[in-house]
Amino acid sequence: MKILLIGHGRMGRLIEQTALSRGDSMGGVIDIGNLGELQTIGKVADVAVDFSAPTALPAVAHYVRETGTPLLSGVTGLSADDLKIFDDLGHFAPVIHSANYSLGIAVFRRALAEVREVLEDFDIEIVETHHNQKADAPSGTAKLLLEAVDPRHDRTPVYGRHGITGPREKREIGVHALRGGTEAGTHTVSFFGPDEVLEITHRASSRQIFVNGALHAARKLCRMPKGRYELSDILFGGSKA
Repeated sequence: MKILLIGHGRMGRLIEQTALSRGDSMGGVIDIGNLGELQTIGKVADVAVDFSAPTALPAVAHYVRETGTPLLSGVTGLSADDLKIFDDLGHFAPVIHSANYSLGIAVFRRALAEVREVLEDFDIEIVETHHNQKADAPSGTAKLLLEAVDPRHDRTPVYGRHGITGPREKREIGVHALRGGTEAGTHTVSFFGPDEVLEITHRASSRQIFVNGALHAARKLCRMPKGRYELSDILFGGSKA
């Protein structure tokens, strides 16, 4: 597999290192400093893997539209309008965006879809922990988990609490972000019911799990027809969006 790597930070460098060690090759490496090169190169790879920043999305989207290169994006901190761009790009190439490519998180989300139906009347809280250099909060993964427990958006997210907040509203979901040290990522979803609590936790020991999942998904994506895909489509089967 030949990869056009977009974003050469910690994740980008680890993707490059892992891919090369497995026999893949680089069709090019683009970072924020040379983003303009996307306007001058043609299709140079089987798949573009983007772990850069939200500000790069317009240039990346233009490149996909012009070349039809499959795109795997792991960029976090994107707005709702940004995410709609991936739906449009699905008309030009196979495209996937996920804030987390961990196999464990994918299973976590699938499990939450089952649990939420049974524990509908329980109070739900989400806590995520990351290293002290993470720029956005809550994490993209926390947002994925929030979507998994509230797909109809009939609850109200509350991002942290402060002051005299009064009793907890029945239909709210607390979302809390902790930052410190070199934590790769821990996410816990808690269901609080009368006299019992169910907690599901996923802990990442290193970023390598995200790299492994992203490369696994990229390898399958570049052989798929045009469309906007979810990670679950690739891991569990399903139809493109």
